[in-house]
This record gives sequence, structure tokens and C-alpha cells, in this order.
Amino acid sequence: MNNEFNIAVIGLGQIGSYLFNELNNKKKDILNKTGKKINVVAVSAKNKNKKRSFKINNKIFYSNPLEIIKKKKINILFEAIGLSDGISKKIVEMALKNKIHVITPNKALISKHGDYLSKLAEKNKVNLEFEASVGGGIPILRTIKEGLATNKISKVYGILNGTSNYILSEMETTKNSFEDVLKKAQSLGYAEPGNPKLDLNGYDALAKVKILSSLSFNNKISNSKYLMEGIENIEYKDIDIVDQLNYRIKLLGITEIVNNQLFERVHPCLVKKNTYIGNVNGVMNAVILEGKPVGESVLQGEGAGPGPTSSALMSDLLSILRGNIKYPFGISDKKRKKVKIYNINNYSNPLYLRLEVKDKPGVLSTITKQLAKYNISVKRLIQLPDHKKKTASIAIITHDANELNSKKCIKSFRANKNIIKSPVLIRLF
Repeated sequence: MNNEFNIAVIGLGQIGSYLFNELNNKKKDILNKTGKKINVVAVSAKNKNKKRSFKINNKIFYSNPLEIIKKKKINILFEAIGLSDGISKKIVEMALKNKIHVITPNKALISKHGDYLSKLAEKNKVNLEFEASVGGGIPILRTIKEGLATNKISKVYGILNGTSNYILSEMETTKNSFEDVLKKAQSLGYAEPGNPKLDLNGYDALAKVKILSSLSFNNKISNSKYLMEGIENIEYKDIDIVDQLNYRIKLLGITEIVNNQLFERVHPCLVKKNTYIGNVNGVMNAVILEGKPVGESVLQGEGAGPGPTSSALMSDLLSILRGNIKYPFGISDKKRKKVKIYNINNYSNPLYLRLEVKDKPGVLSTITKQLAKYNISVKRLIQLPDHKKKTASIAIITHDANELNSKKCIKSFRANKNIIKSPVLIRLF
């Protein structure tokens, strides 16, 4: 049996660099825990001369990662580039075809090409491990694959994006605007300095939801018509209003089986302040699973940053070194099924609506009439006048409202000249 494993690290950004140091610093620890010796024999990065906390040994550096597979005997490859296609996909595909185990934190790659790549891994009897793709350092995927393997999971939901959670928490505590808090998040390294769009628009969380669905419900990765909304349009005013109603705003990723159909979604939610999920703040992630016979399971931890991500990558490494050859998605690719997608238009849920209006007689009654026209009934209503500007904020909590009716109603509000801004809609959870 092979007691020595050669490792390649592709991509030396924040995560790849942190991982590289961990691999070199924890060789003895890994040997003690697995009886296996590891050697980092190849690294590849876009820019060799970028300032890093370590010097790159020229003997192991490759500007073209594909050359590594041709020239070196590699047992395990870490892909930490982070693209859904291009070189990320190419190097993983090539490694699996050459019977090399692959470990990656790349949720974009797995949520798009996971079915194909897992099939390749199974065919070549190697592992494709991606624990770090969801929830940073929280061992959520391993919990589903192994700890809860015989449970029937019906619903998984949680806070899956640390950047968005930090921004919403910080807006609440500092009373600062979205733009100011985003700048702070960027300066602290919680949000991408260049383009943080994928964290803020819900895309990052949705990629994780798709991976969680696939593992929880044994289905192929879905291509559902998503309900995907981010936090870019949330203002401090909303946080302040819902605070008075005993709610907080959280960006949630939710996947569940409804009438044997898959319903995946990512959007801001109003959650009660006294709930568990309502008190997960800062860059924390939390995932809640509902299943039988286990009931409700909760996992919480830091979801962002190179430290937690490397922790999950190292956990995958030890799993491989211990000889655990297993199906990437928990069961054989042949047994993973295509699932019917739930029609979003059938979804009904209470809503929070905020409308900025001209403060004059008759405006409120036209709004309530319009809501009634689309079968949306009011549960609570708050009016906050601004006498200087002669405007008012109207905040409404509704009873259950149908998704299709809600869309039509919002569209009709946009044609109302007394409504001076596009209405804000946040669903209750």
C-alpha cells in the first residue's frame, strides 16, 4: 500500500497560499493521524512573482498546470483557482482521467459540472472531494454524506454567505448605509475588493444550495428556474422598520421537497429575532437540516476566509489518505435521479412590503385596494410620514400571498404616480 502521497496545489490566491503553508507545516500531524507521508511536489499560479508570505521553489513551480500531470507523478491535486469553466474545469477533468484524487473548494465548478466530474471520478475509482465548497469550515457535506447517511432529509436551509450576513449585521449595529458597510467589508477582506457582485446578488449562495440539494435528496444537480435575489436593494430604513416589528433581515438559502418536487431558492427573509437563525451574525454561516429520524440538526461556523476553507480542504485530504474511496455525492451516479422542479408561481408566503409615497389623501386607500385586487390581505401596516418632504413610508406585513399575484401587484404599483420609488419586497420565513 502506498504510504507516500505526492500533492499538487493549483492556484495560490488567498486560499491556495494558506493551504500551501498548512500542508508544509502539518506534515508530522498528518503522518501521526494517517500513517501517510505527504510531499508538495508541484504548484501553479497565474502570477509567480506576486507578493506572498513564502518563497516559491522554482523546481516545483509550473506556469501551465496541465504540464504537472504530464511531467510529475501526482496522487492528489488541489484546485483552488475558483472558475466554473476554463482552466479550473480542464485541470480537474484531466486529473480525474489520470486517476488522481481531486480536492476543491470551488462551488461554481461543482454546482455547474458536478454531475459530469463525479461520474469521471467514479469511473476512475478516485475521489472528488468538495467539502470546502459549502459553509467554509463547517463539515456540512460530510455530515449529510456520512453522519446522516440513513436519514430522509426533507429540508435544508441557512445562512450560506458570510459576506452578506456580515453586511446585514453591520448595517443593523452601526446604522450605516449598505454602500458604507460594503466598503468596510472589502477593507476587512470579507468581500471581494474588485467585484463583490456574486456574494451580494445571491449567486454564491445558490451554487451552495444546488450542491446541498443534490447531496440531501440524491438528485442530479438541478437546473431549476430559481428564485434568486440578493441584498443590494436593502436599505437601513428596512432594517429599522422590521426591528420595530421584532424581525431581522437575513439572506437565506433554502432547499426542500414540496409534493415530491424540488424547491430551491435564495432571497432575503424576515426572521423572528428570538429564533436561532435570527441570531447568527457577522461572517458566521449556519445550516439547519430537517430529517427523519434525526429531527433538526444545526451546524454553525465561520463560512468565509482562508482559515475555515483550508480546515475543510485538510479534512478532505485526511479522508483520502485514510483510504476512503467513496461516491462524490454520497451514492452512485447511476442511482442519482432527475427531479421534478416545483413551480415558483404556486408558492405562497407572507410578505413585507415598503412603499415610498407622496403624503396626500387617498394614496393609502388606492394601495390597499390594489392589494385586495390581487388577493393580498394586510396583517399589519405602519405609516411613517416625512412632513418636510411631504412623503411617507408605508410598511406592510401581509398574510400568505401567492408569488404570481405578488409579482403582478408590484408591477401595477410601478405605474402608480403617487408611489415615488420601486417597492421593496422581502418574504417572511
